[in-house]
Amino acid sequence: MTVTIDGRKLTAARVARVARPNATGRYEKAKLDAQSRERIVATRKYLDTNFMNDQAPLMYSFNTGVGLFKDQRVLMRDMVEYQRKSVYAHATGVGEPFDEDVTRATMLLRANAFASNYSGPRIELVDRLIECLNAGLHPVIPQKGSVGASGDLAPLAHMSGAVCGFAEAEMIYKGKRMPARDALRKAGLSETFDLGAKDASCLINGSTVSLALGVLALEDSKKLLKHADIALALTLECLRGELAAFDPRVHAARPHPGQAASARNLLRIAGDSRRCSEDARMTVFPEETRAAGVKPPPRVQDVYSLRCGPQVHGPVRESLAYIDRIIGTEINSATDNPLVFDNGKGGLEIISGGHFHGQYVAQTMDLLAMSITDLGSISERRLARLIDPTMSYGLPRNLLAGKKGLNTGFATVQCSMSALVMENRTLSMPGSVDSIPGKSNAEDHVSNSTWCGRKARTIVANAEQVVACEILMAAQALSLVADVAKDHPIGSGSRAALEAVRKIIPPALDGDRWYGIEMQQALDLVRSGAIVEAVEAAVGALE
Repeated sequence: MTVTIDGRKLTAARVARVARPNATGRYEKAKLDAQSRERIVATRKYLDTNFMNDQAPLMYSFNTGVGLFKDQRVLMRDMVEYQRKSVYAHATGVGEPFDEDVTRATMLLRANAFASNYSGPRIELVDRLIECLNAGLHPVIPQKGSVGASGDLAPLAHMSGAVCGFAEAEMIYKGKRMPARDALRKAGLSETFDLGAKDASCLINGSTVSLALGVLALEDSKKLLKHADIALALTLECLRGELAAFDPRVHAARPHPGQAASARNLLRIAGDSRRCSEDARMTVFPEETRAAGVKPPPRVQDVYSLRCGPQVHGPVRESLAYIDRIIGTEINSATDNPLVFDNGKGGLEIISGGHFHGQYVAQTMDLLAMSITDLGSISERRLARLIDPTMSYGLPRNLLAGKKGLNTGFATVQCSMSALVMENRTLSMPGSVDSIPGKSNAEDHVSNSTWCGRKARTIVANAEQVVACEILMAAQALSLVADVAKDHPIGSGSRAALEAVRKIIPPALDGDRWYGIEMQQALDLVRSGAIVEAVEAAVGALE
C-alpha cells in the first residue's frame, strides 16, 4: 500500500505504517498528492519570478541570514552556498542516533508539512525527501541537541545533510551505517543535491522530530491501553476477583466516558467467567488450608489495583483522546518560518510567525508521560500480588512449580518491573516547563519538546514491558491452578488471551528458566497486537 500525503489528511496511524515495517518486513511507501504537487510548483514559480532577485524586500531566510542576522541580505549569487552553510551551521546534534522508525516518521512528516503549500520549497526538494524515504535510506540523526524552537534545528540539519549527500553526513541503508553519499549511490539516487532559496529553512525549521516521537509514542500507547485492560482481566481471574465493581450502573453514577469504557472492556473479556465467583474462591486456595477444611472469609470487595482499574485506566484513555487531537492537528500543520500566503490580490506574500515552537507537542508528551507512568504503576502493583500468597489468596509463592529453594520463581520478574516503574516516575517529571534562552537571546523561550518526546517514548516502552509481564505472570498463575480450578472456567476473552500467550510461551512447570527470554516474547506479543486480536476475535472489539 501507499500513503498519499497532501498536508491535510495524514493520520498518526498512517505515519506509523510508513515508519515501521509490516509483518512481512516491508515499509509502506509515501506519495505526494497530485493536486498538492501542482500547488507547490505554482507557488514556487511565483516566488522565483517575483522574489528571487537582489531588489526584493528582505524576507527572513529567503534572502536574509537567520537569528540575529535577520537584517543581513544574502545575495542571489550566494544562495546555494548559503543554503548549504545553513545546514552545516545547525548540524550540532550529539548522542546516539534515533531509531529508524523515528527517522522515517520525521521524513514523512516533514514532507507532509511541505504538501500543505505554506512553506515554499522547490518541488525537487519534496521529491528528494520522499525518494530517500521510499528507498529505505535512513539518515543518522543524533538524539540530543534540540530545544524544540526554532524547531528541531540540530536533528533536522543532520537529516538534511544526509538527504543532500554532504560528505560528513551518514545514512543507514539495508542495516549498514555508511557515508550518506555511498548509501545514496547504492540506492540508485544522485549522491548530492543542491538546495535552492529557502529550502534549507524549510527542512530544518519545525519541531518535526518531536512530533515524530509523539506520534509513535501515542500509537504505542493506544495499543498498550487495550493490553492493560486484558492484563487486569487476567489478574482478576487469577485472584478470583469481584466483577461487581465493573457493573454499568456503578459507572453511570460517575459518568466519565473513559472509565466506563474500561469497565465495559473488563466485562467483555471476563464477564462470563466462573473463576471470578464465590464458589471458585472456596475451591482454589492454599492446599494446607483446603486440607484442614477451613474456608476463606468472604471477599466483599477487592483492593484498589483491581477494583479501581477503570478509575485509573479511564483517565489514561481520555488523556490519549486529547493528545490524539493535538498530535493530529500538528501532523497536518505547516511549522516552518516564514510562511507563504495568498495576498488576496492575485499574488503571494510572506509572513513570519512562530509555528516552529513545539509547546503543543511538549505539553502533550508530558501528559502522555504522566498517564502511561500511572498505567504501568498500577499494573506492577497487580503483578506483585500474584507472587505473594498472602495477597493472591493462595497462589503458589513466586508462581513457582518446581522445588522450593532450589528454584526462585517469578519474584525476580516483579523486581525488574519495579525498577522500570521507578525509572518512569522520574522521567514523568514535566520537561515542558523548562526553558533556557539560546542564540544570544534570539530564542528567549523554548519548548524542550524533543526531550519531552524522548522521555515519553522511553516511558511507553517501559510500561509495555510491565504490562507484558503482568500478562505473562497471570498466564503462569492460571496454568498452575488449571487442574484444581477446572470446574470454574475463566471468561471467554481471558481464555483467548491465555491461548494467545501459550502459542508462544509454554508455562514454567519445571522450575526456573531464563525468564528474560519469555519476558521479551511477552513484550513482542504486546507490540504485535496478537493478544488483542485473539481477544477481539472471541468477544468482539474492545474500546
